[in-house]
Amino acid sequence: EVQLVESGGGLVQPGGSLRLSCAASGFTFSNYAMSWVRQAPGKGLEWVSVISGGGVTSYADSVKGRFTISRDNAKNTVYLRMNSLKPEDTAVYYCKVIIGMTGHWGQGTQVTVSS
Repeated sequence: EVQLVESGGGLVQPGGSLRLSCAASGFTFSNYAMSWVRQAPGKGLEWVSVISGGGVTSYADSVKGRFTISRDNAKNTVYLRMNSLKPEDTAVYYCKVIIGMTGHWGQGTQVTVSS
């Protein structure tokens, strides 16, 4: 069974930093690209970033230069380092993997950026 468990969210002031983690199990982690997706209050899902099994990365324009995605294939974990956080980054952050034709999601972790 595929499982994704996010952690690391919380309340942070504007300009602050957080690191999110997503621990994966139930599949061969190093073979799959991993994504971060967020949902702000009252809004739809927004793709944030993706990292391939080999470490190639891509970012949404809204987070480019501020967020860094990384992975540790030995620990079956993907990370999202978020710097220079803004109030508009407030959202529930989900990690996601697509295996075959099926998308698998974690339960999400809340990030709130507020003074």
